[in-house]
Amino acid sequence: MSNRSLDLDVLRNLPIAGIFFCFFLALSSLPAVAATLPGQTESTAKATPAPTLFQPEAVWPGGDDSAPAFMPDGRTVFFTHRDVAITIMMSTLHNGIWSKPKVAPFSGKWRDIEPAMAPDGSYLVFVSNRPMKAGGAPLTGYFGGQSRPGAGGNIWRVDRKGDGWSEPVRLPDIINSHSAIYSPAVAGDGSIYFNQPDPVTRKSHVYRAQAKSDGFEAPIPLSISDGTHPGYDVAVAPDESFLIFSASRVPAAKDQSLLFVAFRQNGKWTEPQALEPHLEGLESRLSPDLKTLYFEADEASGAKTHGRIFQVPLHAYVPSH
Repeated sequence: MSNRSLDLDVLRNLPIAGIFFCFFLALSSLPAVAATLPGQTESTAKATPAPTLFQPEAVWPGGDDSAPAFMPDGRTVFFTHRDVAITIMMSTLHNGIWSKPKVAPFSGKWRDIEPAMAPDGSYLVFVSNRPMKAGGAPLTGYFGGQSRPGAGGNIWRVDRKGDGWSEPVRLPDIINSHSAIYSPAVAGDGSIYFNQPDPVTRKSHVYRAQAKSDGFEAPIPLSISDGTHPGYDVAVAPDESFLIFSASRVPAAKDQSLLFVAFRQNGKWTEPQALEPHLEGLESRLSPDLKTLYFEADEASGAKTHGRIFQVPLHAYVPSH
């Protein structure tokens, strides 16, 4: 009798127990099913958690949301909201439920975007088109390869004052050297990252300005983007051991922005690598406990597509952070 096929006449003359034993032998001889798909290793075969919608987005008003900046306790979040107007909104967490967003006390009049929290929660920075001096015109910016009247950007700061916030103060000219400064991120020592057009190619380039006791040192361009390969929307770890940013570079498709990671080793940044599996998104932010990566991605809702805040567990995409 073959282990792969059983003779029916033999089966008819066997007791029930014998029939089951024969079937067991036949099944045990079958080839084992592959544990991984062709081309996969055991590690890559394991499912990586897919992005999920930031929970309150399911009930928050329509429009586009991005750049969530959390207070250190994770119970208050500021974010950019785009609808009829573009402004910074805030929401607080009570008994597991996020409140209906309201306009942040320092926002509401100008085109305020891209809030970024200092790791200790003592201040917040954001980008605004508000004029340098009262009574001036909204700033004209530059991104996407063209001039943007009214959509310029300088970085402003508000300090935490009790339960409220100070009046916004513009960062010094060594940071705001022109009107196309965008996407700030704050390191643990107060150093600031941002992007601006490269002086030669005009493509977005990431810079870092070292904080010092009386302000900042001159910004230095980072090697993660060289003006030819643009980079933007940095989120940096408080100790600056790694950063995540968006870029439309290989392996991204044309007009696609993928999320990349780079690590700081011996004072230099490693070659950026696209997160695996690839994540398409903008305006990345890290949770205060470094357990979650947030970013903006498109979500289809009926006939419309809106930018919404999504999240993934950071360790699943940046395991060595």
